[in-house]
Amino acid sequence: MDKSRRQLLAGGSATLLAASLTGCGTLLYPERKGQGSGRLDPSIVMLDGIGLLLFLVPGIIAFAVDFGNDTIYLPGSRADASDVIKETRVAELTKPEIDRIWQKNYGENAPFELNQVERRYLHTGTDVAAVLSASAQNNYAPV
Repeated sequence: MDKSRRQLLAGGSATLLAASLTGCGTLLYPERKGQGSGRLDPSIVMLDGIGLLLFLVPGIIAFAVDFGNDTIYLPGSRADASDVIKETRVAELTKPEIDRIWQKNYGENAPFELNQVERRYLHTGTDVAAVLSASAQNNYAPV
């Protein structure tokens, strides 16, 4: 086999491999498009990583395409704040506990008493700024 044929074969093989690795998740799992974030699919990450190691630009493109289409994530593994809330046990607030948390964050004891503390349970997607603003207006309205 002469040198030009070998170069053509090597170039064609490299191009074919690079094309097949570009956007692996998008090519292998097109039904995952637009599913949202969640846990990464290790097989897709490894395939994109191989593309990154062998051919830098196609590997970067593969990651960009898979993240852009959300096909790099496992189906049904969407991270949701409600999962965290379900797993979190709500602790009883005591003055020493509030003082400890305040001391840790601000370097001094809390400048309020326990009877001044209001606890609210917020659902996922609640606009916290709006709740705090409304609470501040109710509690500190000019007299």
